[in-house]
Amino acid sequence: MNLLIIGATGGTGRELVKQALEQGHNVTALVRKPEKLRLQHTNLAITIGNVLDQASLVRVVERKDAVLSALGHKQWFIKTTILSEGTKNIISAMEKHGIRRFICETTLGIGDTRGRMGLYYSLFVIPVITYFYFKDKEKQERLIKDSTLDWTIVRPGQLTNGRKRGVYRHGANIGSRIITVHISRADVADFMLKQLADRSYIRKTPAVAY
Repeated sequence: MNLLIIGATGGTGRELVKQALEQGHNVTALVRKPEKLRLQHTNLAITIGNVLDQASLVRVVERKDAVLSALGHKQWFIKTTILSEGTKNIISAMEKHGIRRFICETTLGIGDTRGRMGLYYSLFVIPVITYFYFKDKEKQERLIKDSTLDWTIVRPGQLTNGRKRGVYRHGANIGSRIITVHISRADVADFMLKQLADRSYIRKTPAVAY
């Protein structure tokens, strides 16, 4: 498949690119700083762009079979709309070109999984450190759900840099109100790529964790 991966220089994004190439896909990675990707492959095209620039997205989305987003940032303490505005532009570009399959990483702990990241996140991390980040992710999810795309929103637990196990839980009722569940970025990427062939989570919001 011809895939566009957004957020390719982040932890999950790099795993998406790496694993997609290993599976034989043709990958276009949209990045702001190509030197951060540190990957080379005959089936990899690196395109410099910004999700906040609608024109660059319209160009790069054309003739893709699917778009996978691991968009993120670390501007946690200030009010920002990078995720929601960027995703709005992605959706618009996809709808313009008739590209329907969109797989997007958000997070456990929002929407109908609110409170399921455990006490530490619910009582401290989310309200004190990542409040604005989570609010923007909630808006990001609403935009995706209101779109005409064949979307899947993937909500991982706390991310780690562990190895790919290939074995994890996914679906509804993932997480805990007491403890924080975890999953490696490599396994999140594994799950996201599996959604290219599995349509059981179309227009659904599966969580994923060990």
